[in-house]
Amino acid sequence: MRVAVDAMGGDYAPREVVRGAVEAINKLGIEVILVGDQEIVGRELSGLDYDRGKLTVVHSSQVIGMNEHPALALRKKKDSSIVVATGLVKAGEAQAVVSCGNTGAQMAAGVFVLGTVAGVERPAIAANIPLRSGQNTILLDIGANVDCKPRQLVQFALMGSAYASVVNGSSQPSVGMLSNGEEESKGNQAVLEAHAMLKKETGINFIGNVEGRDIFVGKSEVVVCDGFVGNVVLKAVEGFMGLLMDTLKEALSPEVLRLLKSFDYNQVGGAPLLGVNGVSIVCHGSSKAQTVTNGVKAAVQCVENDMVGKLKRALGVD
Repeated sequence: MRVAVDAMGGDYAPREVVRGAVEAINKLGIEVILVGDQEIVGRELSGLDYDRGKLTVVHSSQVIGMNEHPALALRKKKDSSIVVATGLVKAGEAQAVVSCGNTGAQMAAGVFVLGTVAGVERPAIAANIPLRSGQNTILLDIGANVDCKPRQLVQFALMGSAYASVVNGSSQPSVGMLSNGEEESKGNQAVLEAHAMLKKETGINFIGNVEGRDIFVGKSEVVVCDGFVGNVVLKAVEGFMGLLMDTLKEALSPEVLRLLKSFDYNQVGGAPLLGVNGVSIVCHGSSKAQTVTNGVKAAVQCVENDMVGKLKRALGVD
């Protein structure tokens, strides 16, 4: 298997990205294509121990910065590392792409280079929220779409259900709509309309509304929300877990510490962009080498478990 890695994307690129990619080669035995400035990437590779036959560097002359407007940057920087890396998946030269760079640019590259799955209006980013049981709650969207129409939320539910079958092995994963109350009458207009539509959907195990507290107890395997709400939830959890680790780590049991560490984005690696015709893993902008390695591992899991194929079948377009 070959994974394309955007070597220039992220706060600590290219050094940490290159080191993480090399570690992925050593740990997973896969092939990696590093995409970026060939001279700079080459300098970062010098002195590192890895199988030279499993790593290729593909040159790109441009980088899309974290603060650039995604759509504008994509049009102006067609030789950017994220565009070139995504293009390798489109061309069949890589089976997945991993990036720690501009999330909006990665989403735009997914849409315009890979294309969306037939019928999908908006791709969504799905996060794995670890539970004490060892399973995961799938939360989506976590930042790709800050405003959503009801039909888009329904599509997120279908895609999330398919993804849950990949990461949890569930045949009929339960799906809940995140709202400000369990009652069917609770929620904003988009949530209310999406709830009504999901009740009529066949082939999905929709259990109704869930609240924020339910995310962490596994009431539903999939929790659906718009990207604004999802991103706020995720960042709040990251901050709270960091606070607990910093202030209470000496008083906490090893079991609790292991659970808290599982929320660390360095451990999780990355989140898949669901709804595009290929595996695209979105990593945290502040990713270090360990995160990149785990992001590549997540990409491998998605490819090996035919995530895109399962998603298409869930949407009835395979």
